Amino acid sequence: MRRLPSAHKGQSAMNIQMFPDLVINGETIPQTAVAAELQNHTASKDNFADALRNAANALVIRTLLLQEARRNGIEAEPQEVSPNRFETGEEAMIRALLEAEIEITRPSEEEIRTEWQKDPERFRTMPLWEVSHILCKCDPNDAVERELALRRANDILSDLRKDGNTFEKIARTQSDCGSRSAGGSLGQLRPGDTVPEFEASLRQLSEGEVASEPVLSRYGYHVLRLDALAEGQPLPFEVVKPKISEAMEKAQWARKAKLFVDGLIASASITGTDLGRAANNTKPN
Repeated sequence: MRRLPSAHKGQSAMNIQMFPDLVINGETIPQTAVAAELQNHTASKDNFADALRNAANALVIRTLLLQEARRNGIEAEPQEVSPNRFETGEEAMIRALLEAEIEITRPSEEEIRTEWQKDPERFRTMPLWEVSHILCKCDPNDAVERELALRRANDILSDLRKDGNTFEKIARTQSDCGSRSAGGSLGQLRPGDTVPEFEASLRQLSEGEVASEPVLSRYGYHVLRLDALAEGQPLPFEVVKPKISEAMEKAQWARKAKLFVDGLIASASITGTDLGRAANNTKPN
C-alpha cells in the first residue's frame, strides 16, 4: 500500500473532482471516499487513471456487498484477525454474508489425487544450499556508490576467472560482510533465509559455480558461489494431501466469491464506472 506522491496531490484532487459521482442502487459514494480508497492503490503520474478506476471499483463492490448484507438482515460480531486487530463492523458484515452465501465442497480424495498427479514434482522438500559470497557494500539508491561497488565486484569476478582458488582469500581481504572471517562462507541456507535477489540467483547455479554477474541486493553487490546443493526430494501423496485440499478449497472459494459478486454487479444499477458493463459482458465458463 502506497500513498500518492506529494508532487501529484494537487493534480490528484483535481482529477478526483472531475471523476463522475458513483451511484450504486441509488446510494451515492462521496468523492472523499474515493480519495481515501485511492491510498490503497499504487498511483503515479503515469497510471493515476487506472488507480482511480480501481479505487472506485473497489468501493462499488464493497457497497454492493454491504447493501446485500443489510437486505438479508446480516449481523456479525467483529472477529480478531491478527493480534490486537479486529474487523470493523462493515468487514464483519461482509465476512458473514460471504460465509452464508458461499458453500465450499471439500474435494474428494480422488480429486486431490488427480490434482497431485498433474505434476507430483511440484511438491518437494525445500532445497538446501551451501553458499559463499563476497559483498561489495553500497546503497543501491546512490548511483555513485552503486557504480563504484559494481566496478569492485566485476574486478573480483575477473580475478576469480583467472584463479578460482582465490575466492576465500579475496573474501577475507575484500568482502564487506562479517562472513569474511570464514572466507565468505554463509553456511547452509534454505528458501526464505536470504533476500529474494540472492535466492533467485542461487536457483540458477550448479554446484561449485560462481554467478557470472554480480548480484545486487539492498546490501550491495554480491559475488556469489554455490558450494554445495542438496535438492529437495519429492513428497509422497499422503504428506501433501492436506495442503492440496486446502489450496483447492481456497481456489473454489475464490471462484464462487467472484461469481457471487459478478451477480450482484450484473443486477445492480451502477453509474460513474464501467464496472457494471464489464460484468454484464463476462460470461462464466
